Order: sequence, then C-alpha cells, then structure tokens
Amino acid sequence: MTSAYGSDRRDVVDSRQRGHAHSDGSERSLGLDTLVRLRRRRAVPDAPRRLTVPDGMTAPLGWDAVAVPDRLGPLVVPRLPRLGCVYTDGARWWWIVPSDSDYALSWPSPAHYAPGALATDTARLIHRPEGTAPYTPPIPLYLALCRVIGTPPDFPRRVAWP
Repeated sequence: MTSAYGSDRRDVVDSRQRGHAHSDGSERSLGLDTLVRLRRRRAVPDAPRRLTVPDGMTAPLGWDAVAVPDRLGPLVVPRLPRLGCVYTDGARWWWIVPSDSDYALSWPSPAHYAPGALATDTARLIHRPEGTAPYTPPIPLYLALCRVIGTPPDFPRRVAWP
C-alpha cells in the first residue's frame, strides 16, 4: 500500500519495530545506567529562588519584585523618594514592592515584574532601608523606570476598584 508521500506504509511500521539498526545489522539500545548518567551531565538551570526579606523586617502586604538590567539600577535610585530593599544578582537589580504591584500597571521593557519575588540567580542585598518595611513604593518606581528608559507611562484610562 503506497501513501500519498510515495512510501510503503509497511516500511514505516517495520522500521519502527526494528529500532536502531547499525550498519552490521545489530541493534543497540541505551541502558538505564547510561540514561541516568546522561541526565546528570545535562546542565540544569538554577531553580528560581524567592528574594528574602531581611531579619527584623515585616512585609504585611506580601512582596513581589521588579528587576531591571544592572546598568539601569544606578540611574533609577536618585529618582526615588524612598528606597526599599534592593538586591543584585550581577545582571539585574531587584526592588521589593508590595504584592500585586502589577495591577493596572504595564511595567516597561526591559523591566521584569516577578510575582512572588522569584529570582533565577542568587541575589545579594545591596540596600536595606531604615525601619521595618522592605518596600520601594511601586508608583514612583514605575515612573522612574519610565523616565530612565524613555518610555511614557501607560496608565489605564479607567481602573475598576473591587
């Protein structure tokens, strides 16, 4: 029986049943030990880790994070009225903001909003504010990012309150 592609269907089925044949006609399969070794050699990306709030600080509103490339971090800081906890992982700066600070805000690219403050690399604290609140106010942070990036703020016309 020949298909529309010009090959015999039995040849396709037979080749699947035969497995991998070598030029000498023998078949070879990988054992479980080999598969396990291959899996262990594979590079595994770091699992996301939650940025932690320093001891002695409380976050009653929960916390998320906003990340920007490290070249932008120092440009944003002087534009903020209050600076909360700030972290760096060598590639990005991370600001702690109250949970759901992305509600009705479209954070400008290349900023990244991270619900749950999940960072892919190990980040270290570079700024700890006075007091017990770890938050950078999200609206001033948003406006500062827009200004540094050169993007006009994108506020929705109407926000529905619950």
